[in-house]
Amino acid sequence: MPKDKTETHERILPVARKIFLEKGFEKASMRDIASEAGITAAGLYRHFTDKEAMFCALVDPVLEKLEQWYATTRQKDYDYLDQEDMDGMWAADNELRLVVDLVYEYFEEFKLLLCCSAGTKYAWFLHDMVMLEQKETLAYLEEAKQRGVPVKEIDPKELHLLMTAYTNALFEVVIHDFTKEEAIHYLETLHQFFVPGWRNILGL
Repeated sequence: MPKDKTETHERILPVARKIFLEKGFEKASMRDIASEAGITAAGLYRHFTDKEAMFCALVDPVLEKLEQWYATTRQKDYDYLDQEDMDGMWAADNELRLVVDLVYEYFEEFKLLLCCSAGTKYAWFLHDMVMLEQKETLAYLEEAKQRGVPVKEIDPKELHLLMTAYTNALFEVVIHDFTKEEAIHYLETLHQFFVPGWRNILGL
């Protein structure tokens, strides 16, 4: 009888995740993955066109969830703007919820993106996040300004520098394997440190 392709496919992915986490994308080989999954290299190629396609299969579902989170968070921020409640927006602590609710649900996938993705299209994951956040922040500042909020002008290069520092700090919990409890404590400290600075710099 022919093997169940779906069952084999599902058996490959946990093995691929394990090897990518151990060796990184560049040093992992299709032969290593096939051997540990108990199939031939040729059999592996019947499921994935190449090594990067396998990496994509592991991280793309999480990136979709991250994109959904961004959309929800952006809408909440604009809702606070509609309500003229900037204090409420800053108190919402959205980034902390991101790490607790999303990153720790998919910790290994974020570890792949942050620490094991060199050689893939995801190698600039953090930089891409910063660029997206910078674009959205500048659009939000412009909208707030149009509504009469006393927004301060900030040079995009300066904003990029600050966004980079903040985003890198957020994801240190993944890079250094913090437990969830440690992450909650660290990110509460991070929130207390950065929020007054953001409010002072942006004028919101």
